[in-house]
Amino acid sequence: MNDRMRVGAAVGVTVLLFLGVQLGALALTEPFYESGHQAVENPEDPTNSIAYIAVILVATALMLAAFKYDLQGLIRALIIGVSVMIAWYVFAELVPPVVTAGAAGVNVLAVLAAVGVGAALLFYPEWYVIDIAGVLMGAGAAALFGISFGLLPALLLLSVLAIYDAISVYGTEHMLDLAEGVMDLKIPVVLVIPTTLSYSYLTSADEREDGTGAENDGQGEDTPDADTSAETTPETAPEDTPDAREGQRDALFIGLGDAVIPTILVVSAAYFVEEGALDVPGLTLNLPALGALLGTMAGLIALMAMVVRGRAHAGLPLLNGGAIGGYLIGALASGLSIAAALGL
Repeated sequence: MNDRMRVGAAVGVTVLLFLGVQLGALALTEPFYESGHQAVENPEDPTNSIAYIAVILVATALMLAAFKYDLQGLIRALIIGVSVMIAWYVFAELVPPVVTAGAAGVNVLAVLAAVGVGAALLFYPEWYVIDIAGVLMGAGAAALFGISFGLLPALLLLSVLAIYDAISVYGTEHMLDLAEGVMDLKIPVVLVIPTTLSYSYLTSADEREDGTGAENDGQGEDTPDADTSAETTPETAPEDTPDAREGQRDALFIGLGDAVIPTILVVSAAYFVEEGALDVPGLTLNLPALGALLGTMAGLIALMAMVVRGRAHAGLPLLNGGAIGGYLIGALASGLSIAAALGL
């Protein structure tokens, strides 16, 4: 299989992972609301978006500081802890409460499954473990935020984060520094899509840690066209191999946030819009949400077409833009006015 076919297959897997996050979030929408997981009292309040953006900025600053002062272990422990918590929320809805404990009826099987996710991330974070945990975590997080952000707050959130993402990647470039730091932590903040069957994320990350894999990861001074970003980036093969001369990429990386953020609008549209309902078993879905989902997929394909050329790119401008555009088309097709579609 030549390099073009490998990369094409990896792009196809990336699309499937995004669909896993989006369809999983839609399946969790009603169960999460019924379980009381809505995070705010008034989801229509646009200040919710401002508060969330402020949290993102503070978290980004703290993570950059942690990398600067060699506190990566704290970041890894925090992310794995959050993964376990969200996995518990998800499994509590998916796993039948065959075994319960305590007066509150804690679903023991769900707890054990969530702990299993954390243990796998802690002791064997190979690429497929990262991806499975990432899809699980992404679907849960998108559902939680989607039912907590009404239409206007969700649209504001996606618009501002798309602008911020572009500035942080193409302007200040601090997102590239953040990406370089998180790549070695082996945590589900990125989705890892190999283009070769022999690829090992564990081996690759270990080589980056001891400095022997600088060329392999496209981060050396001799490989300026393979910048690393948690947004979306290729990982290249060693330069002295025939595959490298043909431009082979060992893996593609895309930030989990790139899947979660546009899915917030998908879930928000599905939950807060009554018009255009679609009867899909197991999913909360309507035309506006379907439009946002398809728009995200269109943005993803355009993004991956740019990424496979060997440069890091900000993902959210295309992904969020596609989600918003697709949502508006679906909302208008459902009979909503522009004002109603915008949540005004």
